[in-house]
Amino acid sequence: MEEKKNKRIIIVSVLFGFLAAFPFMAVAGFVYLRYGRPPVATADTPFPYEETIVHIPLDARIDRQLTAPPFGPTADNLIAGAHVYVAHCAVCHGTPGQNSTFGQSEYPTAPQLWAQKASGAVGVSDDQPGVSYWKVDNGIRLTGMPSFTHILTQQQMWQVSLLIAQAAKAQPAAVTQIFTEANSLRDRSEAEQMQGSVPAPATSK
Repeated sequence: MEEKKNKRIIIVSVLFGFLAAFPFMAVAGFVYLRYGRPPVATADTPFPYEETIVHIPLDARIDRQLTAPPFGPTADNLIAGAHVYVAHCAVCHGTPGQNSTFGQSEYPTAPQLWAQKASGAVGVSDDQPGVSYWKVDNGIRLTGMPSFTHILTQQQMWQVSLLIAQAAKAQPAAVTQIFTEANSLRDRSEAEQMQGSVPAPATSK
């Protein structure tokens, strides 16, 4: 009887201690967020385990809603996906042979979908196409990844998802040509911007 009473007292004390400490913890958190220097700039050091903590609910949500592609990675679908990719994805995620400096300046940095990782996979080629489709369809909060659900059709989202799932494999010649032309256009655009940024020589009066 006495032992049960002691356990009850301990449990009540612990609960009371937590409830009493909670307001102080909330105030301390507010003071830190308001007057401290939490990491909010892209160059700031992230919170410990920030990436791991964020990916737990994201991965769980994708696993619950994962769907299979309604068609396969035929040449026609990969070509269509390449057109979608160049128009909507390349600016952040790069193209074969050209990483995106814009995407690498974001936080978190946008994955370069044509760069080989330490694991040997290229971009997200080690993910199921349905994983990329979910991200394209829904976007990811607090990143630069928008939702394309009102921009692209479901067919287009699947086509681009199948394309990047095949990034480690040889692409149809037409896909390679699309990317070659996109890289050439980007090179010319950057060269023109560099020329435009050079100040004109001073003229003597």
